[in-house]
Amino acid sequence: MDETVVFERERPRLLSLAGRILRDNAEAEDIVQQAWLRLHTTDAEIENLPGWLTTVTTRLCLDRLRAEKPILVEDTTLPSTTTDPADEVALADTVGTALQVVFDRLSPNERVAFVLHDSFSVDFPTIATILGSTPAAARKLASRARSKVRPHDIGRSGRADWKVVDAFLAAAREGDFEQLLELLAPGVVVAGDEAAIATGTPTRLEGKSAVAALFNGAAKAALPVFIDGRAGAAWFHRGSARVAFDFTIIDGVVARIDFRADPVVLAAVVRREAGKSRG
Repeated sequence: MDETVVFERERPRLLSLAGRILRDNAEAEDIVQQAWLRLHTTDAEIENLPGWLTTVTTRLCLDRLRAEKPILVEDTTLPSTTTDPADEVALADTVGTALQVVFDRLSPNERVAFVLHDSFSVDFPTIATILGSTPAAARKLASRARSKVRPHDIGRSGRADWKVVDAFLAAAREGDFEQLLELLAPGVVVAGDEAAIATGTPTRLEGKSAVAALFNGAAKAALPVFIDGRAGAAWFHRGSARVAFDFTIIDGVVARIDFRADPVVLAAVVRREAGKSRG
């Protein structure tokens, strides 16, 4: 397919990506235009053009951010030995205004890791490639960013996140489809990491009806837990957490649920009593 056709098809996604990272639509337009110019001046063979455009656009955003604010000591990462461009990224719309207003608290690498993973479902090896780090370092950056932008207890709606999680689990167990719909954001996304998908969780679902149908009458074996200090749930087998349900709560409703079965994540899962915000 002609490069111009592919670029025009990818332009809305690239503008969304740059806009979320930079929080400036005019700058996002400029960044995407720069990516277009680089495409027409590169001599490299590009096997995955959407992935290449994602990588270039993100790195241009990083350059812009780093020129505007000092890089924190905690933001430094190890060099990567991976040279391949990112795989194609699926468009999502899960980072709302409530998160944007606190982005200035994030370092450039934290901001990029958070947006790519939580808003565009990019895996950590790909994020590491873009940042020039390791997957473990990219995961830590995203986790640190998430802890800054996600309220642990009270959201703008005034309802505690743990209350939303527990109400959602109760509705799922009881098969209360209407209540599940009320607790879900319009653009809710469910996604699984590689380890969770291997256990049988969905790769990705979008929309209230699809997500409500998935959980309706389910989650009977899920127990309330803390995941990196956030209220969530997990499926346990013989006393050990096997799959964590990592919730993103925005404005008192569920905006995203990540199934996470990475051993590093599961090792940090802590049981909590239902109806409690602290262990």
